[in-house]
Amino acid sequence: MKLYNYFRSSASFRVRIVLELKGLSYDYVPLHLVRAEHRAAGYADRVGDALVPALEIDDTHLLTQSMAIMEYLDEVHPDPGVMPKDAVGRAHVRALAQMVACEIHPLNNLRVLKYLKQNLMVDESSKDAWYRHWTRTGLEAYERQLALLAKEREAAGLIASRFSWGDVPTMADCCLVPLIFNAQRFHVDLQGLDRTMAAFKACMALPAFQRAQPSACPDNEA
Repeated sequence: MKLYNYFRSSASFRVRIVLELKGLSYDYVPLHLVRAEHRAAGYADRVGDALVPALEIDDTHLLTQSMAIMEYLDEVHPDPGVMPKDAVGRAHVRALAQMVACEIHPLNNLRVLKYLKQNLMVDESSKDAWYRHWTRTGLEAYERQLALLAKEREAAGLIASRFSWGDVPTMADCCLVPLIFNAQRFHVDLQGLDRTMAAFKACMALPAFQRAQPSACPDNEA
């Protein structure tokens, strides 16, 4: 397999985590987003939205969109799973993952921030304020949802969650961790997000998450 990605891309980070959790080997193919390497013909001709990540699984199939790639990997390589076995658990995990991938991340994507600055002439300080506002607002919602799910688990007689849902990392955590990494980089206030940050810390104690983080990537510029 080949993973086309950028070390600082949240969506790419998600897929790297799943690959590491499952112990799957892959070729790391860097595409520098800031330098617009993802828009070069060789890549853009194969990927409709010219975004990362993309996972090449054979000579015929190139998969796009991180959520779809993660679910594909979990279906084809189910052990260890990043989705619960029960339908209710899977629905909760998908909802948490989508809170990040569909509600928070689109507002803070690199191309959105570039448009704010280059097209709408928003200054750097205002652009960063935009980022911090929407990230904090989204994380507060995530925190509230974790609290509600904790009550649901307690009522059902389930053990308390160490991660976002349950005692093992799921796709929700694979989305949450990259978001927190970027939130820290942009100095988002993370105080009072006790359940969310506990899940993040539990994840980062695992070698798979450490191996997938941006600082461990070959194209890391830090």
